[in-house]
Amino acid sequence: MTDHFSQLTAKDFTTDQDIRWCPGCGDYSILANVQRVMPDLGIPRENFVFVSGIGCSSRFPYYMNTYGMHTIHGRAPAFATGVKASRPDLSVWVVTGDGDGLSIGGNHMLHTIRRNIDIQILLFNNRVYGLTKGQYSPTSQIGMYTTSSPDGSIDYPIDPLAFALGAGATFVARAIDVDGAHLQQLLRRAHDHPGTAMIEILQNCPVYNDNEWAEVEDRKSRIDAALVLEDGEPLVYGSEDHRRGISLHDGIARVIELKRGQDPIEAGVAVHNERYQTPAYAFALASLRRPDFPLPIGVFRAVETATYDALLQGQVAGAIVKRGAGSLHDLLHSGDTWTVEEP
Repeated sequence: MTDHFSQLTAKDFTTDQDIRWCPGCGDYSILANVQRVMPDLGIPRENFVFVSGIGCSSRFPYYMNTYGMHTIHGRAPAFATGVKASRPDLSVWVVTGDGDGLSIGGNHMLHTIRRNIDIQILLFNNRVYGLTKGQYSPTSQIGMYTTSSPDGSIDYPIDPLAFALGAGATFVARAIDVDGAHLQQLLRRAHDHPGTAMIEILQNCPVYNDNEWAEVEDRKSRIDAALVLEDGEPLVYGSEDHRRGISLHDGIARVIELKRGQDPIEAGVAVHNERYQTPAYAFALASLRRPDFPLPIGVFRAVETATYDALLQGQVAGAIVKRGAGSLHDLLHSGDTWTVEEP
């Protein structure tokens, strides 16, 4: 007999709420692709939980016909940790933005990642605060003119992937909002990964930071501006007439011009390996910037180690073996107690 949840479609994950994003916002594409992937995961709809903080991206739970929590600014990872720790059977997804997740929420994001709790984090990065009318964010580039930096931002930006790798992330990836097929592939891989999986999704804000990712969003320019990462394949990009590769020596990247038909590995091009236990290689990839290098898209790192929730459940089971299951009544009546009565 076929389980009822295996017959779910994207429509089953769509709510009756009016979607309140600006026309042209990349969030529409992300939402549609998440809704397309959810039915394929083989999970009852009632076992999904979407948790968000504050910002344009954080309206996400309203538009997913699942359980959800629209929490407070920057605290979505903390709420999600509590949900997963208490209900490890649930599929818990955090939806956040570059401001919500890396500014006021940076500390919560760091500790969630380092604990390796089994949740998925989708970080929408448009390099600006959209909901509060266009202030510069932690990922905004130096010199960016915004309502809060009228003379140009002088803050050095945070790289979300380098941040995650520095916190010990076991699954780190980057996607593009408008590349639906690739985004869906990464969403499935993130779900299947045991531990914290973080996907940075490059997302366009048409009102306050339009065309920030135009080079990699446009199909024509993407071939030269993006480096698609495929495990076990050489780091090659560009057209057949202008192929290039990336070599890595002592952590330093260099572009290699390839002749037509030339073997990239023999030419010294590095071969992608997302399973290195050390994050040094992934850090080197995360350091690649336009215009000197292509922007890597795909899975940077995917390694497995014990998850926080599994270790926690092991401790709970061990405590029950040693001390018994216990009871709430005995706990409340242990030690000194007193009764408050009406006068």
